[in-house]
Amino acid sequence: MEVVLVILQACVVIGAIVLGVRVGGIGLGLWGVVGTAILVFVFRLPPGSPPVDAFFIIIAVITASSAMQAAGGIDFLVSIASKIIQRNPRRLTYVAPLVAFVFTVLSGTSNIFFALIPVIYETAYRNGQRPERALAASTVTSGLGITASPVSAAMAAYLVLMEAKGFGLPQVLAITVPSAIVACIVTSFVQQRIGKELIADPVFRKRVEAGTVEVPAALEASFAAQASGGAEAAAGSGSASSAKAARLTSAGAAPVEHTVPPGGQTAAWIFIVGTLLVVALGLFPSLRPAFPDADGKLVPIGMSPVIEMVMFTVALVIILVRKVKPSLVVEQPLLRSGYVAAVALFGIAWMADTFISANQQTIIEPLGQLITAQPLLLAVALFLVAGLTTSQSATTNTLIPIALAAGLAPGVITAMWPSLIGVWLFPANGSQIAAVETDRTGSTRLTPVPIWHSFTIPMLVSWVSVVVSGLLIQLVIPS
Repeated sequence: MEVVLVILQACVVIGAIVLGVRVGGIGLGLWGVVGTAILVFVFRLPPGSPPVDAFFIIIAVITASSAMQAAGGIDFLVSIASKIIQRNPRRLTYVAPLVAFVFTVLSGTSNIFFALIPVIYETAYRNGQRPERALAASTVTSGLGITASPVSAAMAAYLVLMEAKGFGLPQVLAITVPSAIVACIVTSFVQQRIGKELIADPVFRKRVEAGTVEVPAALEASFAAQASGGAEAAAGSGSASSAKAARLTSAGAAPVEHTVPPGGQTAAWIFIVGTLLVVALGLFPSLRPAFPDADGKLVPIGMSPVIEMVMFTVALVIILVRKVKPSLVVEQPLLRSGYVAAVALFGIAWMADTFISANQQTIIEPLGQLITAQPLLLAVALFLVAGLTTSQSATTNTLIPIALAAGLAPGVITAMWPSLIGVWLFPANGSQIAAVETDRTGSTRLTPVPIWHSFTIPMLVSWVSVVVSGLLIQLVIPS
């Protein structure tokens, strides 16, 4: 009978997640709360611990990010990123993914990548390169920045769980940052060899013939040679044009410019300083106030209240220095998306904790033994659940407690945590859709098979390389 009850409870949890994903947005968190209510009132399970710290960390960080956005700081970061990308057209497939990763780390949200999509596309297109290579790789690696950012929502949820094990922000970043950089480089190397050259892509050629897209200046000579009927010359000029495209920018093409409002640079630097302060306080616990614990030993305060105090202060400083109206901060897209993420985390994590806490012996301990015997199953579980829920924070709070209960080493868990890159498994994210729609050449595309699209290969390459490199790096990180 007990097994039947556990199965029914599991159906409630899975059903709430599925319905939440179908509704989307804030619906994921609301269905999570409804699932919690069913577990408590119908199955009489004691309610678990809601993720209050993680919730308020997200609110604090997203408030600071929204203040920066309202003051033009996001525009300043985008302008810097676009200049870096456009100055290196020959290495676009390597530069763009790294830039997307770094700026996601700095801002704590991959939403900043939306503004970079047109820049990456235009740079690739003008130089006769296949836009899919840089666009797909950059989309994926922007997701790696979430697990390497000290101020991301997923990091907020993760730190709350790991600090109880004495594994803080310095150890986490020491694993996730270098492993993510390795993954960016490996992904770019593989992605550079994906697909035909733009001049030989049949979809692009059909669009050129239909007049829906023009031939970039870097490829005009090759197209002229093909039009004259020289098949061999065309083949040769195709590779030659690729080399030329890697060296030249389209003649007379003006760079993509991003207007930065007055004071945007100041707002961005205030936010960056706040982020660096969070990192410094994490790296050096002696900088944090210490208070006696139950045994009378002085213990520095945890990073959760530190992040909350610093980021709320950053928001206020930006508002005061740049004279931003508080009402404008509330209206920013980042605040709306951050609130959705916070509610989704709250609902799903509360439901998962209620279910997990009440079924330690029946399901969690056997599952923990399975993960202990085959630790890589954690990476697979994180990847799949992130893909199904499209929420890194909710996935973190659902699965990481199971890994901790199984006794898996914090370093090993952290090495596999970036498996949240599985969020790109289905083309259900705004960045993926925006990249496909922006690419007028048709090289970045979706297919009738939901899990097979332009982002599949870079996602899988990133996943394998970030986990493998993370597992190696954690061997030298003290627990």
